[in-house]
Amino acid sequence: MTAAATAFQTAREYRAGARPWQRLALIAVLASSVALQGCQSILSQTYEPTVSPSSNPQIVDEVQKNDPNAQVGAREHPRIVASYGGEYRDARTERLVARIVGALTAVSENPTQSYKITILDSPAINAFALPGGFLYVTRGLLALANDASEVAAVLSHEMAHVTANHGVERQKREEAEVIASQVVAEVLSSDLAGKQALARGKMRLAAFSRNQELQADVIGVRMLGEAGYDPYAAARFLDSMARYSRFTSGNADADPSLDFLSSHPNTPQRIELARAHARNFGMEGAVGDKGRDYYLNGIDGLLFGDSPQEGYVRGQTFLHGGLGIRFDVPEGFMIDNKVEAVLATGPGEAAIRFDGVSDTSNGSLTNYIASGWVTGLQPETIRPLTVNGLEAATARASADRWDFDVTVIRTGAQIFRFLTAVPKGSASLDSIATVLRTSFRKMSPQEAAALKPLRIRVITVQPGETVATLSNRMLGTNRKLELFTLINALTPTSTLAAGDRVKIIAE
Repeated sequence: MTAAATAFQTAREYRAGARPWQRLALIAVLASSVALQGCQSILSQTYEPTVSPSSNPQIVDEVQKNDPNAQVGAREHPRIVASYGGEYRDARTERLVARIVGALTAVSENPTQSYKITILDSPAINAFALPGGFLYVTRGLLALANDASEVAAVLSHEMAHVTANHGVERQKREEAEVIASQVVAEVLSSDLAGKQALARGKMRLAAFSRNQELQADVIGVRMLGEAGYDPYAAARFLDSMARYSRFTSGNADADPSLDFLSSHPNTPQRIELARAHARNFGMEGAVGDKGRDYYLNGIDGLLFGDSPQEGYVRGQTFLHGGLGIRFDVPEGFMIDNKVEAVLATGPGEAAIRFDGVSDTSNGSLTNYIASGWVTGLQPETIRPLTVNGLEAATARASADRWDFDVTVIRTGAQIFRFLTAVPKGSASLDSIATVLRTSFRKMSPQEAAALKPLRIRVITVQPGETVATLSNRMLGTNRKLELFTLINALTPTSTLAAGDRVKIIAE
């Protein structure tokens, strides 16, 4: 991956979420300081996403094998799955989604259309379809939804794109790009980062014109009502997704290019249009089934946030059980755990990048720093050191208006790399780099084994419990009340009654 490509991708990913100074610092870290020639993701060395189709599709492959539209979807399926971190496998959740799709299929524009349903192992909030009946929904969307009708609202919209052949129409207009992408895919077939970049580009196959989106809205709401679901769920969940988008835009922990609202315009007029079509079935609250209880049963235990293969963020600490490492960032920094690297941004326009590369040469780390991958390096500052018993080396670099600390640490056949960037002359560079170096260490086997992912846990409200007391039980976030109310479609002033069921985030 070239520095220019890395910088471009990072600028695009952070355009919607990061503050301007955060974007500048991150781009400086990724482009101005490091060439990153032959860079590897921390995770690409240990985890190759599963890209096989679901073993429990609603209708077997035989139905699709002679469908030319399905061949289009099948061609793109592996790259789409790889772009979202693989496939999320849980029999109970798969049955839940299949149940919803089955009910919608019976009332769809084409009841004979077959669908292959894939739950993507991503915390992003998204769902989309490819030609031929390939349906995708992220576990992040399932975690945000509060009942079956809300998921049905999203999936009926995507199914409408399939039955209306919107994807095929789009694909015909982009045939030249498809052919070019196939060539690129062959060139990048062994490079996970390349596959991800390509798959993001191919997401245009799942993007539609405004007229097509509005047509899918109309069809989707009709399907909701005729399937017996609450037809107002479409407008309700659009509101929830907009709230979640605002929540994540307050920090840098989301990739907006992978989220639903990046390709599905969310306007007040569109929400009101969904409500207007829902009124054809009756007044809000008086028609349709929300399917809340069986939905909550189906997502109880659903993985939330980071997957084990990507490591965990717990407050100011990053931990990776598979790699057996951990480190802290200073107070006031926000960690963003991405596939290609761990990024952190903090006060004073400071930024951190952490990644890893394979190393079997066993050469000196001082020579490694001087080997040409750091531009603006100040050779006289290179020095060896020991970090919690591990071989390490550090140096300084300078480029444009940024000063950098470069620290590399060897564990076995891997070199882990910290890059810290601050504006030139900032006195904070030493203190930030010191926190990173002194806190980096190998985890014991017992520590690694004790790491547990965060999950959605469905609990029953007990007498005396309130929104405030229940939100305090949330793990993995410093914004407990805000996230609790968000995932339960509540407000801070909402009241709960004993016997109500709510979601919390816990181990």
